[in-house]
Amino acid sequence: MAEDLRRRRHEAGRAVTGAFNLDRLHDSAGAPALRLHDGDGEHIHELSIGERGAITEFIWKVDNVELTTVGIDIGSSTSHLMFSRVRLQRKTQLLSSQFVVVDRKMLWRSPILLTPFLADDTIDAAALGAFIDDCYEQAGVSRRDIDSGAVMLTGEAIKKRNAQAIAELFAADAGKFVCASAGHHLECVLAAHGSGAVALSREAGATVLNVDIGGGTTKLALIRNGEILHTCAFAVGGRLIAFDPQGRLTRIDEAARVVAQALGIELRLGRRPAPDELERVVAALADVAVSMLRQRPPAGLARELLLTEALPGAGAPDMITFSGGVSEYLYGRETAQFGDIARPLADRIGDAFGADRILPPLRDTGHGIRATVIGASQFSMQVSGKTIHLSGAAALPVHNVPVLFPALPADGALPARAVASAVAAALARAHAEPGAPVAIALRWRGDPLYARLRHLAEGIATAIGGTSGCRAPLILISDGDIGKTLGHILEHELAVARPIVSIDGIQLRELDFVDIGEVIEPSHVVPIMIKSLLFAGGNGAHPADRPNTGARYSIH
Repeated sequence: MAEDLRRRRHEAGRAVTGAFNLDRLHDSAGAPALRLHDGDGEHIHELSIGERGAITEFIWKVDNVELTTVGIDIGSSTSHLMFSRVRLQRKTQLLSSQFVVVDRKMLWRSPILLTPFLADDTIDAAALGAFIDDCYEQAGVSRRDIDSGAVMLTGEAIKKRNAQAIAELFAADAGKFVCASAGHHLECVLAAHGSGAVALSREAGATVLNVDIGGGTTKLALIRNGEILHTCAFAVGGRLIAFDPQGRLTRIDEAARVVAQALGIELRLGRRPAPDELERVVAALADVAVSMLRQRPPAGLARELLLTEALPGAGAPDMITFSGGVSEYLYGRETAQFGDIARPLADRIGDAFGADRILPPLRDTGHGIRATVIGASQFSMQVSGKTIHLSGAAALPVHNVPVLFPALPADGALPARAVASAVAAALARAHAEPGAPVAIALRWRGDPLYARLRHLAEGIATAIGGTSGCRAPLILISDGDIGKTLGHILEHELAVARPIVSIDGIQLRELDFVDIGEVIEPSHVVPIMIKSLLFAGGNGAHPADRPNTGARYSIH
């Protein structure tokens, strides 16, 4: 440990002195502050206070990364954003190159905007863009100040006709790695983190069910000891129905039509429904939500409104937390009504707790309506380890790259022929076109022995052969500290013709997508955005006509 620290300080000192003009390194009396010994290599001592401070700062920056991030949540009901600062630190005590988040701080949060819609029920992208521009101005933040971020599109925003217009709002930010993302599972995860439910589960050693109820959907995340085990989404929300001050219907989401039809009720735009009709629809939606919270097998309307696979019925949680706009009513933080069914829906779900239809106790983590935007701002991004390899021709950032997992052992032998077969099979499963950008994910256990890495590299090179002249990078992502050596073998020893991006310190799953940002110096790491699901259900179809949850869509 001590030797590792001395080596890193020595390397950092040499790097710092390389950045200075040595002729100017003198103390106040004019004597040189840098002294070199003849016999035992370069040493740094007798530096001035300012120069010692520069060395200390450089060493700190090598092992710490501070990023200014933005999270933007655009949904069926509301839109808002948040600026945060995230600090990541290398796990030096474990002699690892991996970085972990050690501090998160909110810098500024916007007011809540009712998502603007045009007469044709599409989102008013111009009005939304003006709101976001105004938020940057009020916060005193320039787009150049943003290192990373996520734009979460949910509900109506996820639909194809809206998503393209919204994505164009952020086209100018692409180089700064602000990524438009969407998907029910991803939002479940971000809401669970942003609400504080994951931290509550970890600190209490408990199983927590986080219930995020927004304008168009409800997202569930079942969390045990701080680990998200299962997620689920269904079409119950507080703005499935909206009306004007006179009570005339101005919005009827397809999910609300499904429920109304099942009850024999006709909902029509411009018409004022009878109070009992609206109550029956809200009651049916609440019954679906309660049934899903109790992890009952979905049947009837619950099955019709399901947007993903249901929770597997893994047992009752120890406690339940709520987030999303509807949660503000459940916790009594909001009483005003906004021309929708959010408040009566919350009242019905709250009554289920009072009637013991929902048994686990309710907990308030205090981050209701802002949970997703907190998650997008503070929990959506990782950085790679330090031992990475980037070809000079590898252009970053890259976006929406599918992750492939070849069936390889994390430890043990890696014969080149077996590696080639496994990688080729993974490419075939993904129907990846020759030369298309893909990320090959590798699990690694044990020491980074050269012979084993060489066999791994030879197998990968064989599997991707025939792509000479392709400019799309070959992306390798490992959870072990092998990125630099593996990339070096592929580029310099095996002369693979494609640009190589080989990074480590990242854990992925099959069917993830990744975005990789530009290199952050002096730490020499890259930011990674992991997206478990991109755009799905983009045609606004009936819930029963939704695409399979394995489908992956992206906007370019």
